[in-house]
Amino acid sequence: MTAPPYRTADFDYGLPAELVAQAPLASRDDSRLMVVHRDTGTIEHRGFRDLPSLVAPGDLLVRNTTRVFRARLLGTRDSGAPAEIFLLKAAGDDLWEAMVNPGGKLHPPRVVHIADGFDAEIVSVTDRRTRMVRLRASGPVAEAIERHGHIPLPPYIERADEPSDASRYQTVYANESGSVAAPTAGLHFTPALLAALAAGGVAVRDVVLHVGAGTFRPVDADEIADHVMHEEEYSVPAETAAAINAARAVGGAVWAVGTTTLRTLETVVSDDRTVRAGTGNTSIFIHPPYVVRAVDRLITNFHLPRSTLLMLVAAFAGYDLTMRAYAEAVRERYRFYSYGDAMVIL
Repeated sequence: MTAPPYRTADFDYGLPAELVAQAPLASRDDSRLMVVHRDTGTIEHRGFRDLPSLVAPGDLLVRNTTRVFRARLLGTRDSGAPAEIFLLKAAGDDLWEAMVNPGGKLHPPRVVHIADGFDAEIVSVTDRRTRMVRLRASGPVAEAIERHGHIPLPPYIERADEPSDASRYQTVYANESGSVAAPTAGLHFTPALLAALAAGGVAVRDVVLHVGAGTFRPVDADEIADHVMHEEEYSVPAETAAAINAARAVGGAVWAVGTTTLRTLETVVSDDRTVRAGTGNTSIFIHPPYVVRAVDRLITNFHLPRSTLLMLVAAFAGYDLTMRAYAEAVRERYRFYSYGDAMVIL
């Protein structure tokens, strides 16, 4: 048994490349569902369609309704050589923070030509070595991004985005645009499955956390405490906070759909486990021996080795049980990462 403090290397694991899902299944809820019981340490293998049988009447499901936008802008430099602008966050007046490629070539005042009447001018280099870019379009910039941008599939999906990704790399309840990566635990839900949960007496409430590109960044530091967490924008509506507190007051369990939802709620939870409404930016880093207070159940996908998301799962489920579950997922040939299968931790 591994005892804390944990090092980054403790969160490494071997994964055959063919288990990394490169495309979604025919139906969202065709996914498999690993059920991990924290109280007994047992692991079950079920299907995602079984989820309503695991959620009790009076429980509350909290989901992240962020929407992925077309953050990848592919174009050319003045020389005709290819270039990429990966939009991260709007900064006002058509100014965006972005990652660029090739980084060594794209310095102020270089321009990347994305399409006729749509260019990106490099304005400055940030302290984080990202770029501030000004988008110039013949019409509204938002429309130009939607028309010419590409869905930002994760780096481990080794193909170009396809038209179907515009809907499948998006939850069915996505609402507020702002993410460069999907809250992937939510990709398994269908309208029919949500209706089944409601029919079973399960309430659903929303939060927003706009997922940044840092979600894919492995922890490079040997010591977990030395890792600098990325910052993401969140919002917890008053009705969501009230519903969480009311459910817990009558013994209902609070379910987080995904690590993004859990991180959001842990940002606004008090020592007495009450949750407050709020908006802002969070860089909360959840890893063992952190004790999760806002959430009783977690639905999540399988995450990258050495990632902050895997560390979060280990804080919630326990390190040894988490790593045992991952080893079993490999043995049982689960599909991993964004378009992969799911796990529920009870």
